[in-house]
Amino acid sequence: MKWIRRLWFWYFDSWLGALWSVRYRVRPGEPESFLSGTHAPVLLLPGVYETWRYMLPIARQVHAAGHPVHVVSCLRHNAGPIPDAAAIAQRYLDENDLRGVVVIAHSKGGLIGKQMMAVDDTGQRIARMIAIATPFSGSPLAKYAPVRTLRTFRPDGGTLSRLARNFALNSRITSIYGEFDPVAFDASHLDGATNVQVAVIGHFRVLRDRLVLDAVAEALDPE
Repeated sequence: MKWIRRLWFWYFDSWLGALWSVRYRVRPGEPESFLSGTHAPVLLLPGVYETWRYMLPIARQVHAAGHPVHVVSCLRHNAGPIPDAAAIAQRYLDENDLRGVVVIAHSKGGLIGKQMMAVDDTGQRIARMIAIATPFSGSPLAKYAPVRTLRTFRPDGGTLSRLARNFALNSRITSIYGEFDPVAFDASHLDGATNVQVAVIGHFRVLRDRLVLDAVAEALDPE
């Protein structure tokens, strides 16, 4: 029964992911409306094939808590290589002179964020990162992927292997993930990081789950 339940959520999660992807391509948002706030600036980094609008529930919550929320619209649907995306996002931080930044990322966005912290952020603009359902150690499904963009997440991939060896950065990362992720499986647990597992199943629906949103709020502004 446990695996039947997981298979059902796998199907449901994938269906929601596809639905939201289409929805946010045809219903644009206005990132400028989230730029006000007096607390630490937040940079949103979405997952593969996702625009920043995929993270609207988090953007709204974080902004309501007093944080200016920044997005990198030119990443578009985030299908490019991780190092290239990291360089683009870092250029945004540099050009806008943002400091004390908290990166909040989903899936591939967490790998981009760690790449920034490891390579691109020479000015130490990023204070820490909150990653949601990020496959830090890769996805076992990636080797079966029909396109190169998804094969990037192979556990033995060059970029993931290099990032995994940079253990020192993990203390600045909070990794939030569900009890079962049909995409990342158990790859979101990150040694040396603050790991927060919540009672949620899914890879996409976690972005709208109250338990995950509460975990993000706690990690961002701990009491």
